[in-house]
Amino acid sequence: MTEQAMALLCRGLDQLGLPWTQKAAEQLSLYGDRLLEKNQVMNLTAITDPEEVVKRHFLDSAALLPSKALGGRKVIDVGTGAGFPGMVLKVLEPTIELTLLDSLGKRVNWLSELSAQLGAAPVECIHGRAEEQALLEGYRDCYDLAVSRAVADLRILAELCLPFVKVGGRFLAMKSDNCQEEVERAGRAIAKLGGQLRPMAQYQIPGTEITRRVVVVEKIRPTPKGYPRRFSRMKKAPL
Repeated sequence: MTEQAMALLCRGLDQLGLPWTQKAAEQLSLYGDRLLEKNQVMNLTAITDPEEVVKRHFLDSAALLPSKALGGRKVIDVGTGAGFPGMVLKVLEPTIELTLLDSLGKRVNWLSELSAQLGAAPVECIHGRAEEQALLEGYRDCYDLAVSRAVADLRILAELCLPFVKVGGRFLAMKSDNCQEEVERAGRAIAKLGGQLRPMAQYQIPGTEITRRVVVVEKIRPTPKGYPRRFSRMKKAPL
């Protein structure tokens, strides 16, 4: 990354109140380089300016860390895409036990290579569909946290993510600032899936005027059998 992008990253992490090391900053710089390099042959991001990558991907992802106490937790990033937010969280908090899940095999292979290049291993990178993976022993009811920055209705995200979370754990969905109506609409689905809404967190991405929210759902009882349903069914008839 450019010197300007690197300086922006360091300032942004400070503004978020995050402790960071020079090693972590260098790892994220390498991450940015590898992302933009691979993006020339694989669709990983629509953002191609290094400084925008820092703001819209790295700092946005890092904003999950200040109040969520992720250290030592077992975390799954559902629909991770190019590794956001999961890989950024792992770089900044290496004690996280991280699983990255995505339905595109080429992306998953790249993420596996990337974790080794960054020295962020071990990271479990899984090629699979969330609605199928969440039915498997060793994944269902096993995670302290499920996180997702995927662009999907919260009712669908909750059905895909909550089955992974153990009772007492949390599901964190990264949303735009104007998500209140969507959250209210998802309340019934979240309750049916064993979750309970907690107060949302709000933050501004450093270096921008963009305000975002983190929807926080606590898992208070096991998700009933039969969920998640097939994705086509979720889309046709959201809970």
